[in-house]
Amino acid sequence: MRINARSYDLNGHKLVLRSAEKDDAETLLPYLKKVCGETRFLLREADECMELTIEQEEAFIRSHMDNERACLILAELDGEYVGNASFDVAGGSRRNAHRADIGIGLYLDYTGMGIGKKLFALTLETIEKIGFETAELRVVEGNDRAIHMYESFGFVETGRIPKANKYDDGSYADDIFMVKFLQK
Repeated sequence: MRINARSYDLNGHKLVLRSAEKDDAETLLPYLKKVCGETRFLLREADECMELTIEQEEAFIRSHMDNERACLILAELDGEYVGNASFDVAGGSRRNAHRADIGIGLYLDYTGMGIGKKLFALTLETIEKIGFETAELRVVEGNDRAIHMYESFGFVETGRIPKANKYDDGSYADDIFMVKFLQK
């Protein structure tokens, strides 16, 4: 789905949150390749992103543009792309259709500025307008800043998968599942 773009003044900088368009694939692919190398808190290692193609990224964008229960929201600060958030139905059946699965990421240089909070708030607002009953996400153990933000929006931990992530250096980190109940 598409949302109307929103602009915010963020400490003297202009933050714009808008829906992704097909032409954004050329911006999003290098972002994904870089941001996966900046942190251990995303789903892939940096070298795994190198194999992704523009066509695959365009298909991902289209899948969120053309679906009334999914959205990909881009964040631009002073005209520069800095990150995104997306959501989709959590699972492929009617039994899961009430659940929205969220993902969010920013370039490391832009964390701690309030961008993620604005982006996450708009994502949740959009999820609620659609009528989802729960919003859920997965966060890697140790990502304390993100966990604190999610908790500030009312998310609670509902479970863990121990050692869900095995890094190239042989260390592990749990996946933490967090949920916010939106409607009863």
